Amino acid sequence: MTSPRDTDQEPSKSEIRTVVASSIVGTTVEWYDFFLYGIAAGLVFDKLFFPSSDPIVGTLLAFATFAIGFMARPFGGLIFGHIGDRIGRKKTLVATMMIMGVATCLIGLVPTYATIGIAAPILLVVLRLAQGVAIGGEWGGAVLMAVEYAPRGKRGFYGSLPQIGLAIGLMLGTGVFAALNSTLSEAAFLDWGWRIAFMLSAILVAVGLFIRLKVMETPAFRKLETVEEKATVPALELIKSPQSRRNMVLGMGSRWAEGVAFNTWAVFAIAYGTGTLHLSRQTLLLAVMAAAATMIVFIPVFGKVADRYDRRHVFAAGSVILTAAAYPAFVLIGTGDTAVIVITIVLVLGVLYPIVYAPESSLFAELFPTRVRYSGISVVYQLSGIVASGLTPLVLASLLGSASGGLSLIMGYILAVGAVSTLCTLAIRGRDIYTEDQDGSSYPDNAAMSQVSPT
Repeated sequence: MTSPRDTDQEPSKSEIRTVVASSIVGTTVEWYDFFLYGIAAGLVFDKLFFPSSDPIVGTLLAFATFAIGFMARPFGGLIFGHIGDRIGRKKTLVATMMIMGVATCLIGLVPTYATIGIAAPILLVVLRLAQGVAIGGEWGGAVLMAVEYAPRGKRGFYGSLPQIGLAIGLMLGTGVFAALNSTLSEAAFLDWGWRIAFMLSAILVAVGLFIRLKVMETPAFRKLETVEEKATVPALELIKSPQSRRNMVLGMGSRWAEGVAFNTWAVFAIAYGTGTLHLSRQTLLLAVMAAAATMIVFIPVFGKVADRYDRRHVFAAGSVILTAAAYPAFVLIGTGDTAVIVITIVLVLGVLYPIVYAPESSLFAELFPTRVRYSGISVVYQLSGIVASGLTPLVLASLLGSASGGLSLIMGYILAVGAVSTLCTLAIRGRDIYTEDQDGSSYPDNAAMSQVSPT
């Protein structure tokens, strides 16, 4: 139990730096591990674990197991959200990192279908489920560590910093695969080279745990401990509260466009480019890696924008922009010109995508009070992720096949998703926003919300 005096003290700059470093490194490890599977699903797993005379069928099966990881994420969110709201953010995050690291390393050791038959894809699915459970609990906790430590008026910026881990993890994942692909023969890459990328996770996990164990619990959670206001069953409280129920539904609807956008350009574009357009795999990997590096710069930029303007409006504007950019981006990629492809993916994924991804963490965190915030933000992000993220490559691949390689059905889907997300975001009411200060009081944090009455 922390004393009242401890909870009243402002976090030192050193503490905040450690928290930010922990959040960034932690999310980097988790996303690196999670993205490796997505990249391998489009390049390796369809051949080694789901052999078929029809390459499209093999790709669909590989992306189906990719989606399974997203289906497991809500369970991880509920499990670790409950633990995080009950015993704290820090202990929960240590557990999620361990689970993710072990599962990823084991994926690198699974024998192929040719070696052990049907047991190979079964083992792959089990480990993918473990990855899903781990990332389901990781994201909410890492975000809350930054948001709940952030100085007043800077929650958008500090909340965006853990989001950088997605970009670094994606850059590392695609970078490792690109390096292996360029230095190894096709046979060597398929035989053992791809496994190196998964085994490297052990090093990242060791570094992440070293930093994470140094972090103290957030001031907001320590305040709950001193006044004994922790939720008994956070998920039940979320369901019972009309305001929380409304925010959960709108939050999930808002996230749809963000999840579809990321998985369209970071995952599906690689399979679409290599399988349908017969473009260079190396070119597409390098384009995604360059986009991830660009994203590192623009995420904190739009995090600051989300502190200056209403987060809801920034997020809604991003949804509209990403939707409008989809068709031109596909057309430009279809030119087959290397420079055009790289610039297009860098622009849409590295510059435009951060408009929604940067403010997302602080926006969703402010939908719920501290006592149920870990559970609430995890449910919104992870439950919506099944459709918004996990099924996107599978849906787009199916629509592409139904349209005989045309883009009409894909464009219709993206347009509908963008409309739903924009409307849901704008429907979030300013009076339903929670933001707790060090003393536990609530106030609207956005500058544009300065006239909204505290909840």
